[in-house]
Amino acid sequence: MVQVPEKTLTLEAFLQLPETKPASEYIDGQIIQKPMPQGKHSILQGELVTNINAVVKPQRVALAFPELRCTFGGRSTVPDIAVFTWSRIPVDDRGDVANSFQAAPNWTIEILSPDQKYIKVTKNILHCLTHGTQLGWLIDPDEQTVLTYAPSRQPNFFDEATDVLPVPDFATGVQLTIGELFGWLKLVN
Repeated sequence: MVQVPEKTLTLEAFLQLPETKPASEYIDGQIIQKPMPQGKHSILQGELVTNINAVVKPQRVALAFPELRCTFGGRSTVPDIAVFTWSRIPVDDRGDVANSFQAAPNWTIEILSPDQKYIKVTKNILHCLTHGTQLGWLIDPDEQTVLTYAPSRQPNFFDEATDVLPVPDFATGVQLTIGELFGWLKLVN
């Protein structure tokens, strides 16, 4: 994780900067570049977006976005997956999905990269919860665990293959166990 620059910057000034690859986030006046996603991260992110959208998109309940910039509450972060309920997806004058999302997602999912720290990612999830997010997941591919966060509740820890992961009320059709989630990492069953 790279921090650039040392001096603090306003959110407005940050939003005028060109996008970086991997994405940079604006947190507490600092620009922090996310680590480059690696194999496990990429597989889990792709499969989750596909599986969530297979359930929520056809009925226009919600939509899962990979690497979507969300700017709210004085921060601009890029969750690995941001899920917005259909009515909260901003649209432009033509009725197309807007480029700018100025709200917390309804469900935020972060996938820990090898050189990321739990505390930084947890702080982003907690920031989302403070601003209306219903549920946050923190997935650790190496430990094959998921921590879930909900407003005004103690975090829950899931690490058994049969554990069913909780989802927000709008996504009850998404049913996924720890075994299924981390099974996506195996090339041979």
